[in-house]
Amino acid sequence: MKVTFTQKEYTRLLELAHLGLWVAGGRPEDPATMPERYAGIAQKLFALAEPLGCADLVEVDVNGQYFPNEKLTGGPAGDKLDQFVEDTFWGELVGRLAERDLRVENGPEKMGEELSEDAEEQLVVLEDSYWREFETKGVDNLIVLRGGKG
Repeated sequence: MKVTFTQKEYTRLLELAHLGLWVAGGRPEDPATMPERYAGIAQKLFALAEPLGCADLVEVDVNGQYFPNEKLTGGPAGDKLDQFVEDTFWGELVGRLAERDLRVENGPEKMGEELSEDAEEQLVVLEDSYWREFETKGVDNLIVLRGGKG
């Protein structure tokens, strides 16, 4: 099988590889974090950077292992990653707080795997409330009571 890429397409492929490896647990600043499952294919992909005109996006460490450099990790892929982390943080925070409040309101014994229609509606109302709060104030009004409820 033969596959051809333009330099622009290969750059985008490197960006995708970086994003995927980051989500899978690999951190460019620490090549030892490369997920074993993807290490071989990542090395093949990064090793092609020089022949495909993208040597400025990949570096080689003292062990001969390839990894994305600052130009790759800090460019558009870095922007996408920052946005992903931001969206994930807020989505998880809102979802978990709303689910916690729903359990408090309804009792944990009423919280099954599948929510009733009424519970779904309650959850949406709780999530909307948190979204409004966080969109206007961020975490400024968020307080963590250590050791439980105050």
